[in-house]
Amino acid sequence: MSDRATGEPARDCPLCPRLVAYRGENRAAHPDWFNGPAPSFGDPDARLLVLGLAPGRQGANRTGRPFTGDFAGILLYETLIAQGFARGRYGARVDDGLQLVDCMISNAVRCAPPGNKPLPAEEAACRPFLAARLTALPRLKVIITLGDVARRSLMKTLGLPASAGASGHGAETLAGAHHVINSYHCSRLNTNTGRLTPAMFNAVFERAREVLAG
Repeated sequence: MSDRATGEPARDCPLCPRLVAYRGENRAAHPDWFNGPAPSFGDPDARLLVLGLAPGRQGANRTGRPFTGDFAGILLYETLIAQGFARGRYGARVDDGLQLVDCMISNAVRCAPPGNKPLPAEEAACRPFLAARLTALPRLKVIITLGDVARRSLMKTLGLPASAGASGHGAETLAGAHHVINSYHCSRLNTNTGRLTPAMFNAVFERAREVLAG
């Protein structure tokens, strides 16, 4: 059963055949992994939502917590701690005791896709869960999207054209009651190539702080 009130799909969600098959492959190879739709993580009264596109195979698909256990999580959680959106220490484990403060993390697609690339039909199938997740955050004001694909998926979820708003790092869009700030994804590729630096990533969350304070 899914939790429709909070937008969390069932552990064995059957909606996307390709993702179900990939989940089965991972379960067979790694039965000790989470291998299911990664639930959102954070403060249910959050005013900030950080939205990724989909779980990584060895990240949230393995650990069961968004951006936990893969390279992208290191920069994300260290930045959240530095900006006061998290307390504790990130240990790349679900039992590391880390807590989010006024912040929640989720993904537009909840199951890990092959090659880290969900299909448009899979984004569409998962969109009702994201819509419910947004509705279940009554104080939500700012959404940081990690990458333009996540931004476009969010726009569709909000009933807007995928092309709504500006693209690129630091771009901002007012989408109804939400202030959307886009960031380059905190992937190893982007950080290793210098496309995204820690300072650039930190600036996005500083801007979120400014909007929340306004």
